[in-house]
Amino acid sequence: MHRPRTDHWWRPFRKIDGIAVEHVDLTPSVDFEAEAYVWLDDEEKIRLEKFMFPGPKRRFALCRAALRRILCDRLRCANDELSFAESFHGKPSALVKGRAVPVSFNVSHSGSHGLLAFAPSGRIGVDIEERVANRNLELLARTVLGPNEFQEIEAIHGEQKIEMFFNLWTVKEALIKALGVGISLDTSKFEVPYLMRRGAKRSLFEFPHKPGTTWQIEDLSNHQFAAALAYELPPEA
Repeated sequence: MHRPRTDHWWRPFRKIDGIAVEHVDLTPSVDFEAEAYVWLDDEEKIRLEKFMFPGPKRRFALCRAALRRILCDRLRCANDELSFAESFHGKPSALVKGRAVPVSFNVSHSGSHGLLAFAPSGRIGVDIEERVANRNLELLARTVLGPNEFQEIEAIHGEQKIEMFFNLWTVKEALIKALGVGISLDTSKFEVPYLMRRGAKRSLFEFPHKPGTTWQIEDLSNHQFAAALAYELPPEA
């Protein structure tokens, strides 16, 4: 598949409170995939070759190269000066010439769509999921949703049920990614705020086990995918 040639395979998607969210087009493109490969460092190229299937391989290359190009522009550095470190739970951070820099970012991709979120500081998480019917949806919902969420989703059917599940799931994933604890936190132990479960596009949130830290949640979903952004508010907010 060939796409019309443009300068980039990513474009601005949303800007919220100083946070920039970019959409990455992950559909196949010989030209863009070749261009992305050049931007990867040696370690990333080795990682790329370990992917067994073309889809995950393409998504990694296009997302990582877009991340590198945007960070180089924001940080005014050369690509070979940029590297990444990972926290204990695997959340990456940026280094320039081996030193930590004041930028927060997060990456998510699903199918032919990716999202990159950037903030000047503070913890941030983004998640995107293509809505795909799943015959094990009820079991999955019972595993990852809280009791009120599960009761509400059981009361609806068809496309509405699929849409609500993925909307809830992306909010939970964005929050976990922002917190930076990986899969160690059970998503059934906290619930998406009630107003968001009723269609609100943004809300404030506190983890039950970590009161005192306030998170802003944004629903970024559209007709193509479910997506959410979560970011930490400063104490005075």
